[in-house]
Amino acid sequence: MLSQETRTEIAVMVRYGFYGHGQLVEIFTEEMYAPGELDPKEVVVAIDAQFAEYELEKLQYPDVTDCDRLDTAFSLMSEQGIIAIQNAGYTQSDGYDDVRDFYARCRDQDSILGYCFYHGQDLERAVLGQGLYFAFGPIQPADEQTVGVEVGNIVRSSLEQAGLSVNWDGTFEKRLSVPKLVWQKR
Repeated sequence: MLSQETRTEIAVMVRYGFYGHGQLVEIFTEEMYAPGELDPKEVVVAIDAQFAEYELEKLQYPDVTDCDRLDTAFSLMSEQGIIAIQNAGYTQSDGYDDVRDFYARCRDQDSILGYCFYHGQDLERAVLGQGLYFAFGPIQPADEQTVGVEVGNIVRSSLEQAGLSVNWDGTFEKRLSVPKLVWQKR
């Protein structure tokens, strides 16, 4: 039988809104836990139950959710030369890798000013009602104190323009956050 901790992890990851059923089965039976550690049939049953609950919850969502606002903000950032990635890996290091990969594939690198992302650990805290933090900065590390702050202002402005309240001290040293974000991803 699956532990309560595993059931809670499944509930949270379903509500991320980024993974399909098959992806979650694979994550739980091959990545988060060693192959054979969890009974795949129990995992499938638990995921099915959580997707059913999630679909019912979505019926109660307001017309515009904070996640809809977040999608708008990330689009605004992209339009202003920011590599804006939602759910970028699991850690901040993974997020930086995703930014570097995106930048390396970008055909017009001169149009890129910087990056903004949140990663899986940030997402988990957001789903649990603990706000959402964002990593941001310039493409060139030497520009952190100048272009980095400019990127931070674009991120802040985009989030606020989309209707989200931001906490940030205006420096490159502190990550931005939306402390009262309600995670309701469709």
